[in-house]
Amino acid sequence: MSRLKDQYQNEIVDALTKKFGYKNIMEVPKLDKIVVNMGVGEAKENAKLLEAAVKDLETITGQKAVTTKAKNSVANFKIREGMPIGCKVTLRGEKMYEFLDRLVNLALPRVRDFRGINPNAFDGRGNYALGIKEQLIFPEIEYDKVDKVRGMDVIFVTTAKTDEEGRELLTQFGMPFAK
Repeated sequence: MSRLKDQYQNEIVDALTKKFGYKNIMEVPKLDKIVVNMGVGEAKENAKLLEAAVKDLETITGQKAVTTKAKNSVANFKIREGMPIGCKVTLRGEKMYEFLDRLVNLALPRVRDFRGINPNAFDGRGNYALGIKEQLIFPEIEYDKVDKVRGMDVIFVTTAKTDEEGRELLTQFGMPFAK
């Protein structure tokens, strides 16, 4: 079992219960899933770029990526409905905690001029969205093999009811929020 999951079940549950005064252990918010999404707009001209993005995402997360297709046509972007324009991975359970651990302890400290992540990127229901500008911050990605620097979105879906609960949960997991 991962170190973060053990820590969650002991210390984090106690800290959250103490702060918010939950009566029942089932009320305590927990991390439900992490969705890592990579939009590859250039894939409309070159399908090889999407394959490279999928490979990068699979290397980072350790799980098979799914390609995402355009839901509707946009003439200005030269996109037709059903065109593959990105990829995503949904992490749950063991792999989710492992990815969170690597993101907090290895990847985020490697970001240039890092002063913490934006504490205001919550959606109003306790879920958090984080944008990463380059995939090179992950140690699994070899700098020489990268064809193009791509960004990605990391969404943390929690069972928290409010942003305050979600922020406290992620802080307990070690997320470096900017002051």
